[in-house]
Amino acid sequence: MNEYVWETCEELDKKIADRVRLIRKRRAISQEKLSKISNVSLGSIKRFETTGQISLLSLTKIAVALNIADDLRNIFTEIPYNSIEEVINERR
Repeated sequence: MNEYVWETCEELDKKIADRVRLIRKRRAISQEKLSKISNVSLGSIKRFETTGQISLLSLTKIAVALNIADDLRNIFTEIPYNSIEEVINERR
């Protein structure tokens, strides 16, 4: 099954970063404060919000600090099957 890709990986990463930045701002948390409460370097937070680039561990720390870890924890949990073969393969 061929699916069209509507955005690049970099664009998707940037959209995630933009959502996290909006949550941070909504909660009136500065980048500096987020750095302290998440134990992620200020440079990493700035780079993430600018480019979308961050390690998974740092993203997890930020999610915990912003109290949005459940959203990260639930990623990929409700993915529909594309075919009967996927159902069979999952049971192996």
